[in-house]
Amino acid sequence: MLKPGMFISDRYEVIDKVGSGGMADVYKARDQRLNRFVAIKVLKPEYSSDKSFVNKFRGEAQSAAGLSHPNIVNVYDVGDDNGLHYIVMELVEGITLKRFIERKGKLDIKEAVGITIQIAQGMEAAHDNHIIHRDIKPQNIIISRDGKVKVTDFGIAKATTSNTITSNAMGSVHYLSPEQARGGYSDEKSDIYSLGVTLYEMLSGKVPFAGDNTVSVALLHIQGEAMPLRELDPEIPVSIDKIVQKCMQKRPERRYHTASELISDLKKAITNPDGDFVQIPAFTATDSPTINISDDLNKIKSGAFLEDDNMRPTKNLTPGKFDEDEDEELDTVDAKVEKVFVWLTVGVSALIVIAIITAVIWFVSNNARKDDNGPEPSPSISVSPTDGATPTITGVGETYTVPDVIGLTKDDAYASLESRDPNVFIQYDYDYSDTYEDGVVMKQYPEAGSERLMGESVILTISTGKESFAVPNVYGLTEAQADKKLIEKGLKPVHEYPNSDTVTAGEVINTSPARDETVTSGDTVTVYVSSGPQNVTVPNLLGMTEKQAASALTGAGLKKGSVSYDSSDVYAQGQVIYQNYSVGEKVAGGTAIDITINQGRTTATSYVGQVTIDVNPLEGYESGQSAEIILEIEQDGEPAYEIYNNTLTSDDFPFSISVDSDSGSRGTVKMYVDGEVYIVPGESNEATWSVNFEPVEG
Repeated sequence: MLKPGMFISDRYEVIDKVGSGGMADVYKARDQRLNRFVAIKVLKPEYSSDKSFVNKFRGEAQSAAGLSHPNIVNVYDVGDDNGLHYIVMELVEGITLKRFIERKGKLDIKEAVGITIQIAQGMEAAHDNHIIHRDIKPQNIIISRDGKVKVTDFGIAKATTSNTITSNAMGSVHYLSPEQARGGYSDEKSDIYSLGVTLYEMLSGKVPFAGDNTVSVALLHIQGEAMPLRELDPEIPVSIDKIVQKCMQKRPERRYHTASELISDLKKAITNPDGDFVQIPAFTATDSPTINISDDLNKIKSGAFLEDDNMRPTKNLTPGKFDEDEDEELDTVDAKVEKVFVWLTVGVSALIVIAIITAVIWFVSNNARKDDNGPEPSPSISVSPTDGATPTITGVGETYTVPDVIGLTKDDAYASLESRDPNVFIQYDYDYSDTYEDGVVMKQYPEAGSERLMGESVILTISTGKESFAVPNVYGLTEAQADKKLIEKGLKPVHEYPNSDTVTAGEVINTSPARDETVTSGDTVTVYVSSGPQNVTVPNLLGMTEKQAASALTGAGLKKGSVSYDSSDVYAQGQVIYQNYSVGEKVAGGTAIDITINQGRTTATSYVGQVTIDVNPLEGYESGQSAEIILEIEQDGEPAYEIYNNTLTSDDFPFSISVDSDSGSRGTVKMYVDGEVYIVPGESNEATWSVNFEPVEG
């Protein structure tokens, strides 16, 4: 382990250790030759003898060495000193984007977009040099003390012209593109997907896909759909939501093809947040097909293919400084934030000055008005706020008692005040109110009953009624999720449960008023929650012709399924002798019912046997309690087939049935009670009955 004061290659003096990762340590050092501070990433001794790790380590330097851009951490040098392999990089004093998000919870929209543009500019420079990063994530983004955003850790970057198939050096699974998770071809669009996930986290404060382990998260990237940002926060502009959706498309060809396209849309979103300029292309065949490599998919399922975030460095492999006093770092992380506070201070000061000037002008004009009416005593006025309460005005001069005008209309309130003070000067404010109707006084200053100098102003706040807003979009949410979202807006949800063939049971079909329609706080919104497809009763098709059966099924809200043919002595030729759903059974509307049609005898001879069930399997059941009884027969080792299926009670036993067969060989019958094979009471063997068949001339 290196210690402060030691030299590397007689050039770099170690100052302090600033981080440690899975395969390397990062030190702050001084370049004695150029007299500047640098960050040195040093491969850990246990990996120095492993050629694969050394090659990967050198590959990082080679990937980033040719890149020179304000938004990419520069690589200055690479070398080794007595078996100590190192990379010399630009020292960035700051904090990782991951830690920045954790500190703030989630970022402001403009702040998040600005950071994303800078990351995309760094990616664009790398892509222009045919380098893809393959591990874009907040842990690999540093925000310097002057607000500059820099991309670092090109440890698993590859040239786009090489065979960029994912390997064991995969990035953090929460930011992994679907093609990387599958072990397939990755290109610039894979970086764009990861940047989309990063922007999603900046705006929402959480990653779009989370799971108990890396495998489940990887599968969500491949198969799952992220909750749209506007579902999480309706304040997020439509354009930003669509930009993130386009970045995170499962198929690469539906994403932005280049970082420059993404940057262009992000800049448009700043000036036109509600614009409809983001176009997500329809599905087309990809020109960069996924390539499956041996057993990589199996590795995903086994978990061996993925690394957990805890196994990879988050901030420690970055060349920035991360000391323990990170609160202080955050205070100095972004000069832009400081500028905002400065401008806010200037703005507030300006408002105070304007207020003072307005008060002076009013005071002068008010006195001038009094002078026009003749000489009056000039009151001495003092304002004395107490404990944050509304200031009271005292002085010498004619006064009156302020009447109570709350609840009156604007005109009535004016008349009431004017009757007490003909020269009253009224200032009007307007605000929303859940209590007072539109046009009614909801607040007054001074309060009713207080003494007010004649001619002094009175402030009345007029209600504009309840605040109106759009009904939140809760379509597709569960009932509980929809209720929570509506209640948070001050709405009262009520529920109806219609059937739906298209919306999963338990999810919201729509609302009334519909989404985006205008409502006010306290309004009732009817939430229509799907009960799933409507259940219908299966009709009795036995004995019908095929045409009659099809008509009966259509009338019942069902449809005809497959048609097969067999022989029967019970029904006439051409009639239905079997249906795969029992008569009276409840099934979903639109279910296909398979039928079998009697084709008549096809052989001159058939066989008939008799079986008698001489036991009562329902003995001990309550009176009237029924069970499903199924009999199956097996002949000549052929697969067993069903010869009887009915619902019986204890009173139906014993009973006998005739059995038809095309074979005269002896058969063995088993009985099932509610799906369970019947076991002889007190024994462990299954109960069986033998059937002997006799030929019948047909």
